[in-house]
Amino acid sequence: MTASIRPLIAGNWKMNGLKASLGEFEAMLAGAPQVAARADLLVCPPATLVAAFAEKAKSAKALAVGAQDCHPKASGAHTGDISAEMLADAGASAIIVGHSERRADHGESDALVRQKAEAVWRAGLTAIVCIGETRHQRDAGQTLDICGGQLNLSLPDGASAGNLVVAYEPVWAIGTGLTPTVADVEQVHRFIRGLLIDRFKEEGARMRILYGGSVKPSNAGELMAVESVNGALVGGASLKAADFLAIAAAI
Repeated sequence: MTASIRPLIAGNWKMNGLKASLGEFEAMLAGAPQVAARADLLVCPPATLVAAFAEKAKSAKALAVGAQDCHPKASGAHTGDISAEMLADAGASAIIVGHSERRADHGESDALVRQKAEAVWRAGLTAIVCIGETRHQRDAGQTLDICGGQLNLSLPDGASAGNLVVAYEPVWAIGTGLTPTVADVEQVHRFIRGLLIDRFKEEGARMRILYGGSVKPSNAGELMAVESVNGALVGGASLKAADFLAIAAAI
């Protein structure tokens, strides 16, 4: 961890959750104050639950609600899409953009991710921009090249510690139970920090860099202790209040 940067534990529920999941979120709200002194907490449910979760969290200061994606435009003839302004209106405070599953499943380019990040800022929210390499790219020794290219092309100018969070998620570790070694995570996060400082100067030194990819209570403490790891973007383990809160407590 970087002592001067307040950590963020963000949960990405992906395409999981129905109205019945509200009870699990209420359990998170109940336990959040116990870890709020150590970290900010954010839960990003599917769009169908953002408003309901945000309403429940309205009076809570220890847990915020975010969203998982947005359209670059504020409105228009884009059937099935949701704008950042709509998500802000529903109560979201942050939006994940550029997740590897969006890049792979929907062919999202770095340029589109950049446009979406700009849309998030336009709505007054925080953009969580994801980057990460595939197993093939890692085996080919391309991890830093891939991450550096995605970072440079996906981040808009004008980024600050207040409006941007970077999440490093090695694609091959997402949902597989596999994680890089601590040394590997440290290398990539140190590399990302250097690029952020080169481009954004003092703001780059203050931006939060999250690690994601099979984060769970059993490995959270070790991962969160790595220099330049300023929190986690948690997938499957964020669906259960006990696991999500245990990861936050590991800081």
